[in-house]
Amino acid sequence: MKIGIIGTGYVGLPTGVGLAELGNNVICIDSNKEKIESLNSGKITLYEDGLEELFIKNQKNGRLKFTTSMKEGVESADVIIIAVGTPPHPVTKEADMQYIYAAATELAKHLRGYTVIATKSTVPVGTGDEIEQLIKENNPTADFDVISLPEFLREGFAVRDFFNPDRIIIGADSPKALEIIKKLYKPFESKTNILCVKRRSSETIKYASNAFLAIKIHYINEMADFCEKTGADITEVARGMGLDNRIGSKFLNPGPGYGGSCFPKDTMAMAKMAEKYNVEMTLINAAIEGNQNRKKEMAKRILTATEDIKNPKIAVLGLAFKDGTDDCRKSPAMDIVCNLIQSGADITAYDPKAMANAYELVGDKIKYADNMYDCLKNADILTILTEWSEFKTLDLKKASKLMRHKVIIDCRNLIDKKSALKNGFIYRGIGKKIPKKILKEKIK
Repeated sequence: MKIGIIGTGYVGLPTGVGLAELGNNVICIDSNKEKIESLNSGKITLYEDGLEELFIKNQKNGRLKFTTSMKEGVESADVIIIAVGTPPHPVTKEADMQYIYAAATELAKHLRGYTVIATKSTVPVGTGDEIEQLIKENNPTADFDVISLPEFLREGFAVRDFFNPDRIIIGADSPKALEIIKKLYKPFESKTNILCVKRRSSETIKYASNAFLAIKIHYINEMADFCEKTGADITEVARGMGLDNRIGSKFLNPGPGYGGSCFPKDTMAMAKMAEKYNVEMTLINAAIEGNQNRKKEMAKRILTATEDIKNPKIAVLGLAFKDGTDDCRKSPAMDIVCNLIQSGADITAYDPKAMANAYELVGDKIKYADNMYDCLKNADILTILTEWSEFKTLDLKKASKLMRHKVIIDCRNLIDKKSALKNGFIYRGIGKKIPKKILKEKIK
């Protein structure tokens, strides 16, 4: 099948590579000339575990191409997938639809023969209707159908999720379009649930799912605060909760708050849609507010632990919003770092993949280390903000010798507390008993 994909970001590129690997001929379209030139030269433009190998393979065998020409990517396609960004509008905080509308308007001019237009971007309910109208206005004779095909790719695991989806949702009001998309996803028929629903239901599912997961994260973070006050251990509590199959163990890891390109914008967009339809969303609004406060509280914990140290140096491990990706958009780590910068903190940071993107956000306001041990040299406090697996292997004996003062604020509960104490560290995790040397009035 011939597929055109509009957008080469964290959704469009993995989707394009995955569909090419399944044997389809894929052309990815992007208006960013520099990015397309890079991709055409064989240089991948984002990090996802396992993506580069498949990218190179399918580019070499001719099934994966890149262009800035909408005409080239659209006119011979059986299916066109819209995978452009829907960031929060800078004023209203609703999903900013300008890129969706621009894509629909431009692609309409190049439609030849029957084509299925699939929105993989996360879009508000009713967007399919608006795309239909735009295409009809710009090409009255076009033969097409618009469907909703929401993505459920986790950043850092996008390749794995593409080939091992827990579900595929197809929102189609046209039987003809539905059959074509079912053919496209036929390789997954025996591997997962393929749910066919109304288009508006499909548009809602992605928002409802992300909002629920964000609420779950906020809830476990509040429970972690409760555990710190009462002497319970959040790790044990979360394990006990997760054994209930109605709750499940996923998204019960306490930390510095949720972030990334999806949860912050999708919870906000869901809340704004609810306002539009005069529906009260108390849980979502509480999660949004609580998550913002969470990151400020994490920065406060770090600063409080350095109060008695003159000109403290802070070592930060982790800048990406989660492990497995170089994405720093709405990263809790970056929000915390920015709070620390505003307080005049002297920060050295290290992240295995995200330092270039972090530099785009904060520049030389912090220092960047080549590895996690260089990051620790002469530091007074170590804080872990992203759950990279390599941080779990930190040699605490070596770290102890490198640091000036031995304090760890572990916002991801990666470090073994007993090992930290054995090597002379004052250790504070999330949702665990607060060390007496850190337990001050400000954080009681």
